Amino acid sequence: MIEMAWEDRTPFEAIEASYGLSEPDTIALMRRSLKRTAFNNWRKRVTGRATKHRALRGFGVSRGYCPTQYKQR
Repeated sequence: MIEMAWEDRTPFEAIEASYGLSEPDTIALMRRSLKRTAFNNWRKRVTGRATKHRALRGFGVSRGYCPTQYKQR
């Protein structure tokens, strides 16, 4: 779940559909799970980011993750 939240292209709506956690619940989980600086960096990065909210995404973004994210190395 934390990996999904950390990924910039995974919207909060996908996290809610998969795990039942709303955006505020996801933020609270990230606050508890990450170190303070990591959490602050994450919040700066995702605040206002269009890809983290389906309503703000363009129609050209059809997937929730980078194509190389889940490839075996």
